Amino acid sequence: MSLFQWMPIAFWAVFFLCGPAVARTDVVSPGTVLKITVYEHDDLASVVQVTDDGTVVLPLIGKVHVNNMTIPQVTAKITEELADGYINKPQVNVFVENFRNRKVTVLGQVNKPGLQEFSGQTTLLEIISGAGGLAADAGDTVSIKRMDGDKEKVIEIDLKSLVTGGDLSQNIPIQENDSIYVSKSGMCFITGQVEKPGTYPCGADTTVLKLVALAGGFTGKANKSGALITRIVINKETQAKEKQTFKAGLDAKLIADDVLVVRESFF
Repeated sequence: MSLFQWMPIAFWAVFFLCGPAVARTDVVSPGTVLKITVYEHDDLASVVQVTDDGTVVLPLIGKVHVNNMTIPQVTAKITEELADGYINKPQVNVFVENFRNRKVTVLGQVNKPGLQEFSGQTTLLEIISGAGGLAADAGDTVSIKRMDGDKEKVIEIDLKSLVTGGDLSQNIPIQENDSIYVSKSGMCFITGQVEKPGTYPCGADTTVLKLVALAGGFTGKANKSGALITRIVINKETQAKEKQTFKAGLDAKLIADDVLVVRESFF
């Protein structure tokens, strides 16, 4: 069965009941507007926007680097700076007036691929939801391209473990300018004595029985133990593609591009 078939129940169960894999601790980035107050020091109150270099300029202490910090971290940083020769035991409060929208690209097997904006912190499941959810032919993996300094790295996510297995460690925070690609599931063709012959998603754990279920089940004439699989293989000697046909039981695993024929029973 394809990953998509599990989405109506498993995806929303993970997304709403379990929540994201990390606590929602929004991080500051260039463009974020902060309101900063210091108890009993109204003259130090400021509303400032984080500059492109990730800093804010505050009374007394001047420029403070706050990029990619959480609000508690920004509060602790400013408190430390003020306590260093300016105010005895300062009580600092930091509030977010506005988060600048950040952008990611979502491609592949989602219902609404394209550029997507978010503010604060967001996770992979939230981005997929914002892209209209997984398409019917979504595969089992998501690739996330991300800049790490001057180098590009690729993070591979096991989407099946996340959506159907509830492995929230796969629901990672998304960063600005990430490029997210949802893979396409392999497809298998089924014909013969099934209710709805045709082409269906064929994931890594798809068996003969699961593909038959996707095709509406056996007809009354089906030979339930007599399915045939035609598979394209590579000849090890000639490296040429060739077809092999063999009999398979209901628990036999299928791979992409297999053709499954459910034969008619003669008894």
